Amino acid sequence: MQFLKIKFADLIKMFIVVFFCLVNFSQNNEVLALNSFDNHNFVSDAVKNVGPAVVRIDTERLVERQQFDPTLLDPLLRDLLGENGMTPDRERGQGSGVIIDNNGLVLTNAHVVERVDNVSVTLADGTICDGHVLGTDAVTDLALVKIEDSTSSSFAPLGNSEDLEVGDWAIALGTPFGLEKTVTLGIVSSLHRDINSLGFSDKRLDLIQTDAAINPGNSGGPLINSNGEVIGINTLVRSGPGAGLGFAIPINLAKTVSDQLFKNGEVIHPYLGIQLISLNPKIAKEHNQDPNSIVQLPERSGALIQSVIPNSPAEKAGLRRGDLVIAAENISIEEPKALLDEVEKAQIGKVFLLNVLRENKEIKVNIKPERLPGLT
Repeated sequence: MQFLKIKFADLIKMFIVVFFCLVNFSQNNEVLALNSFDNHNFVSDAVKNVGPAVVRIDTERLVERQQFDPTLLDPLLRDLLGENGMTPDRERGQGSGVIIDNNGLVLTNAHVVERVDNVSVTLADGTICDGHVLGTDAVTDLALVKIEDSTSSSFAPLGNSEDLEVGDWAIALGTPFGLEKTVTLGIVSSLHRDINSLGFSDKRLDLIQTDAAINPGNSGGPLINSNGEVIGINTLVRSGPGAGLGFAIPINLAKTVSDQLFKNGEVIHPYLGIQLISLNPKIAKEHNQDPNSIVQLPERSGALIQSVIPNSPAEKAGLRRGDLVIAAENISIEEPKALLDEVEKAQIGKVFLLNVLRENKEIKVNIKPERLPGLT
């Protein structure tokens, strides 16, 4: 009997413990549910900070196309219809942009608005405004558009892309496929990705690489950090090998380019007129050991001149194929990109000093950079 009393007392204690556990569990669940309902994560907070400044850009241009393929027309029909004329056709395009100040200046990609006749800007609240292209820069793929109508739309805070580190959060905003207010999340996968390595030899810029999805129509939209600051301008997504990688132009470069576009309507890029390949001791040694090699290369690092463009500053200065550039303005050059960075800082028409190895002798070459042709 006493044994049963002890057992009964133990059961009562266990019941009390279970009861309090259940009560606490239900209270905790209630608190967690309230927290998940009331509080949002950093992504939604960051988007609220920039989202109102993200716009959709619609473009239109007239292109002339032949009515019929002349090779398909029967001679009799050609006589009846007369000469095959050209008819104007409207070609439409779409992209994204971000308002960067209270004067209605919109930063976007050059390929979104170059050579277009009409531009309209749709604000985050649905208001449609006329836009005017102030300038484009094909080399950096950046453009500046002015909203012509007076608007009270907010503008996005700009961050510092030099503060970025690989692994930081990256949030892409835009209007892919015409779908407004689209947000994708990822991280900064890499920094200072040379655009030439992606097959764009006519561009000069380093890119932010991200795995945040950037789709057609996202071009020109902002890439933002977890604080809701613009750190880049979405520019392209890689297809084929490496598909799924997105790239953005660092906002520090975009600010510099937009300032020049606002003041001058263009960006002037210096050029020398040489095509370069990278050289290092290993590559040079392998080349020199080839019995069929025509010339011996210096076994050191630098920017090897592969060809010289006719009538260019390089030709005028006497640079030759096979010259190895090892320094520019007394800055050591280990690869072509380092030389291009120094050229970008040079002034048009002013002497630019190069240290060159030619036939194992170091010479100094004074060259005067000219404006990069073919941009207008």
